[in-house]
Amino acid sequence: MNKQLRVATVQFCHRAGDKQYNLALMEQFIDQAAQTDTQVLAFPEMCITGYWHVPQLSHDEVAALAERSDDSPSLARIAALAERYQMAIGAGYIEKHQNGQLYNAYAVCMPDGQRHVHRKIHAFEHPSISQGNAFTVFDTPWGVRIAILICWDNNLTDNVRVTALLGADILIAPHQTGGTHSRSPFGMKPIPVSLWENRQQAPEALEAALMGDSGRGWLMRWLPSRAHDNGLFILFSNGVGLDNGEIRTGNAMVIDPYGRIVNETTSFRDTLVSADLDLSLLAMSTGRRWIHGRRPELYHLLCEPQGYERDARTARFSEDVPVFDHKMAHKTSLDKT
Repeated sequence: MNKQLRVATVQFCHRAGDKQYNLALMEQFIDQAAQTDTQVLAFPEMCITGYWHVPQLSHDEVAALAERSDDSPSLARIAALAERYQMAIGAGYIEKHQNGQLYNAYAVCMPDGQRHVHRKIHAFEHPSISQGNAFTVFDTPWGVRIAILICWDNNLTDNVRVTALLGADILIAPHQTGGTHSRSPFGMKPIPVSLWENRQQAPEALEAALMGDSGRGWLMRWLPSRAHDNGLFILFSNGVGLDNGEIRTGNAMVIDPYGRIVNETTSFRDTLVSADLDLSLLAMSTGRRWIHGRRPELYHLLCEPQGYERDARTARFSEDVPVFDHKMAHKTSLDKT
C-alpha cells in the first residue's frame, strides 16, 4: 500500500435532465483534478442525469434517462479521461440493467478500463427504480480497497460496517442531500429558495445556511462517526444549489479514519476539494482496532427481521411513528442463549 493517496471530491449544481451540460462541467473538474495528480475523484449521486425532478417523471421518461453500464455514452466520456489521467473517477447516473430493471447507480471508472457499479440499496427516487441488493468493494492499483454507498445507504450504520468488514479503506459517499424536510424535530429543514436566488448579492447569508443545521450541522451529527467507528476514509460528494425546489447544501469534504475533517468547502459555488490521504492512519485507527474486538456470536439480532422493517420509500416518507417491539426482540435474544 502506498503511504499517501491524492483524492478529490466535487460539489456542483447539476441541470435536470441535461446530460451534456453536466458532463461538460464534470470534464472540467476532471481536468482540474488531473493537474494536481489526483488518483481518486468522486462526483455526486445521479449527477449525470439530475436528481429531484425524477420523482415527477413517468416510467418512460425515467427509462429514457437511463443508460446501460457497459455501453453508456456518458460513462464512456468519463472512462476515457480515467484512462488518460490514470485516475479512478466515480459518477452517478440512472442505470438500465440487462435484466430490464432501472437503478440509481454509481460507477467508478478505473484507469485500466474496468467499471465498478454500485446500485443504491435504499432507493426511493421513483417507483420504477429498483433497490440494489449487493455491496460494492473493490481493489485499486494503489493498494487500497474502495467501497461505494449512495446517499441513504450511508445513513444506516450496518451498511458502512459491512463495507469495513469487506476490507474497505476508503468509502465513496455520493449524495444529493441537505435542505430537505425532515419529520424529526431536530432534523434538516428546507432552506429558503430566496437565499439561493440572492446568492450573488448576499453570499454570507446563503453560506451560513449551508453550514447550519440543515447542511453541515446535520452531517456532523453522523457522518464523521461512520469514518471513525469503521476505521476508513470518506469522500463525501454532494449536489449544491437549487434542485427542483430544494436547496442542496454542498459541504463536499474528505474525512479521515479518526472522524476528522481533512478538507472541506464552505462555498455555495461548484467546487472541487482535494486532500492527500495519510494511509498510515488506517492500521491503528480507533474504529479498526474496535472491530477486532467484535463478538459476532452476540449479534444475531441484527440479521433477524423484527416486523417493523419497511421499504426505503415508506420508511423515508411515511408520517407513521416507528414502533419497536422491544419485548419480542428481548425474547428472541433469550431464545438464542
